[in-house]
Amino acid sequence: MIIRIEVTPQDIMASRFAISPLIVTKHALWILSGRREAGEWRSWAGRMREPYERLLLAYPGLGPMVALFRERHYNADFPAPPPTGVNTPVEAELAVVRATPVARAHAEIARNLEGMPRLPGPVRDVLFSPDVVRLFAEALTAIWEEIVSPAWPRFHAILERDVVQRAGRLATYGWAAALDDLTPRVRWRPDGVIEVLSRDADETCRLDGRGLLFVPTVFPTGIGFYLETDWPYAISYPARGTGITPEAPDGLAGLIGRTRSRLLLELATPATTTQLVTLLELSLGTVGGHIAALRRAGLVTGSRTGRGVLYHRTALGDSLVSPSGLLP
Repeated sequence: MIIRIEVTPQDIMASRFAISPLIVTKHALWILSGRREAGEWRSWAGRMREPYERLLLAYPGLGPMVALFRERHYNADFPAPPPTGVNTPVEAELAVVRATPVARAHAEIARNLEGMPRLPGPVRDVLFSPDVVRLFAEALTAIWEEIVSPAWPRFHAILERDVVQRAGRLATYGWAAALDDLTPRVRWRPDGVIEVLSRDADETCRLDGRGLLFVPTVFPTGIGFYLETDWPYAISYPARGTGITPEAPDGLAGLIGRTRSRLLLELATPATTTQLVTLLELSLGTVGGHIAALRRAGLVTGSRTGRGVLYHRTALGDSLVSPSGLLP
């Protein structure tokens, strides 16, 4: 089955990117509940498993909310609606969740459950209770405060640099460049259609000049779409550069130093100095000094983006971090 999204030239101008703490929080639950592999975040997920299990016992809405998760099928939208701005505070997003009419929540849950094995009675009792919106909001707040919020500076830096790079590609090169590396499930057709492979839908919709909202996530949760008329049309996708490549080629740290080796690895995805400070947990002066040294050596270059400079590896820098790039 295929979802077809018809776009017009005006939709490029109307499309935008946003960072959503709440969507990242929901995706963290996919990882912590074991519904998705943690990938690069395996170590983080291991540390967060005990807090998650504790919250699972303390918040009666958490287990039933996780029970709704299903891959490549409809998932209820109201627990993590698309954001309204580039950096919407999580408090504002949670307020939108709490304002969801109960009838609408029940309708989305019923649609979510279609085709799923019947859930246990106590779980269904929560899902169709008059308090389900409140219970979900309380659970999401707890997960954000105790699990996601402490890691948010690093998460945000990863998301921010993806937004800067992908927004530039969309504005400069168009839809094909922006969608190119999202997933094999999504492709751009030259006749102005985004095609998405789907398991449970075969439909066509039009953006009609409203554009598409791109919402990156740090977790490997696949592609998610919001194609309901109640929300802005949106797509969530895994951001590029979710972590440093685990290992540099043998000898790289000895050649240029451990910190500069880490910087080169992190610059597989372009980043600003401020983002690198957060990602590597180093001081601004330390990062600036190492970037300057790497630039003098021809391993890194920078291009101005707005008020900042976006750094990326040169061809020589790429060859150094390639497993075959160093002589034995």
